[in-house]
Amino acid sequence: MIFKSKANKALDKMEDPRETLDYSYQRQLELLQKVRRGVADVATSRKRVELQINQIEQQATRLEDQGRKALSVGREDLAREALSRRSSLQTQIADLRVQHDNLQAEEEKLTTASQRLQAKVDSFRHKKETIKATYTAAEAQTRINEAFSGISEEMGDVGLAIQRAEDKTAQMQARAGAIDELLASGALDDFSGSRNDDIQAELDRMGGGRDVELELARMKAELGQGSAPQPSIEQGQPQAQPQPQSQTQQLRQPGEPA
Repeated sequence: MIFKSKANKALDKMEDPRETLDYSYQRQLELLQKVRRGVADVATSRKRVELQINQIEQQATRLEDQGRKALSVGREDLAREALSRRSSLQTQIADLRVQHDNLQAEEEKLTTASQRLQAKVDSFRHKKETIKATYTAAEAQTRINEAFSGISEEMGDVGLAIQRAEDKTAQMQARAGAIDELLASGALDDFSGSRNDDIQAELDRMGGGRDVELELARMKAELGQGSAPQPSIEQGQPQAQPQPQSQTQQLRQPGEPA
């Protein structure tokens, strides 16, 4: 019973109603074909009996003519023998006629059954196509609904793959953020030297900015807009030499207004 129940469940899962309907329709067509062959066989037998009846009737007619001729020439014995044979043929004809009537009734019965079966097969065919179309539409609608809801096997696999990808991405982002925090706090050493390079780049930017300010102040002093700034001791530059007086200042006497 357990085996049969499991087998029945497996078969029910594998069964396609459309295939079952097509198989049933094929079986009905085979049955209809057998009935039609039966009608043809009965009709052939009936026709054969009719031919036998015709042949025996011809023999009986010929024997009757022969008996008359024998009786006309005075051969009563031959006439009696001819009539005796004709009587025997009449009995055969009667039996064949009964058989012919039975075959004809059977043929009519099979013909009626064939017509009814044909109508039933045609009705089943129309109903089968309607059920198949309805089942196909329902199956398509079910797959669409399952795809929208995400409960189908295909969409379920896609959903799981997306979920795994999102989980791995979140894990990698969390790991990268944790390592950045550890590097910034000094808990981990950066062996690539990028941290020292950042500090050096910041120092270079600060030094470069001060050089620009010193150069700008020196240009202002040359133009008479200010005094030249003293270079920083850290940069190791020599002290600025006194600027030579211009030619106008050399010609000006003491006490003269500038």
